[in-house]
Amino acid sequence: MTAERPTGSDRTSPPKSTSLSTPSRTRRRTAALGAALALTLPLAACSSDGASGARAGGGSTSAAGSAPSASRTPTVDPDAYRHALTGALRPLDSALRTVDGAREGGALSRALDTAATRAETAADALQTAATPDNALSGNSELATALRALGQDLRSARGTGGRCATSPRVELDTAHGPESVKEAVRALKALGYGATLRLPRTERAKHRRLANGAFVRDGSRGGLGRLTVNNGTASDAVVTLTRGGGTAFSVYVRKGSKATVRSVNSGVYTVYFTTGQDWNGAKNSFTRGCSFEKFDDKANFRTVQVSGGTQYTVLTFTLNKVIGGNASTSTVPPGEFPS
Repeated sequence: MTAERPTGSDRTSPPKSTSLSTPSRTRRRTAALGAALALTLPLAACSSDGASGARAGGGSTSAAGSAPSASRTPTVDPDAYRHALTGALRPLDSALRTVDGAREGGALSRALDTAATRAETAADALQTAATPDNALSGNSELATALRALGQDLRSARGTGGRCATSPRVELDTAHGPESVKEAVRALKALGYGATLRLPRTERAKHRRLANGAFVRDGSRGGLGRLTVNNGTASDAVVTLTRGGGTAFSVYVRKGSKATVRSVNSGVYTVYFTTGQDWNGAKNSFTRGCSFEKFDDKANFRTVQVSGGTQYTVLTFTLNKVIGGNASTSTVPPGEFPS
């Protein structure tokens, strides 16, 4: 800112019959015997399933039924799963109720950390739980959603400093809580209900003061005059300090200008903060904040001159402008005057 800025099987052939020089009756018997062997050996050699048939001198053995039959895995008891589901979610539900009732500040930050840890523990428990076939998908989705919820709870905690968005506002736009709701509803529709009350959230606010309103006003009785032009896209609060104390702070809406009259003579440091949603309790914006100061001091003087009184009139422009002659520096939020 500046003022004025990633297999064949082996086949056994039947033995061939042999012709012998014997009387004709004997030949016929031999031939008949040979024919019988030719017919019976192939039948003994092969069975309908390709396995060997009966052994010589023994009874036939059936190959079918010799292999063990496959056993089916028993179905998981739905009641056992319901018990596991309730056990995994109960500690988390308790922690979320604590978040719901905690006041903003340290108490809420600690509650959010505890709830985040329990959400992750619940996800681990569900991933190892024996689950009925019809709940496999829903159980997996819930475990994934719980991990996302844990991350959202930690992120919402924030730093707790100035310009800190309320954790309840952060949770209002987070995806984890809604994913958990959907997964719980899907399991409930299958008959696996569980209690899990998510903490309340808040919509983002857009609080503003009137243009030119004083956030803080000390004793003013001089003749000096200060005009502030705010050409930025955010509202601003301009604060003048002198001798370690705040003289006054004035609210200037975006695209507007405001004038402070009766500024006492003296040398002042000029600070300004911009952002959205003014939190009067913290004297700070809650979103999109910046904290800066002008490097040059503002010197207001009042002197008597011939024919009257001469006093200082200054104009500060918060946005960058062509030909501007005032530079600015970033100020740590903790060092910005209240």
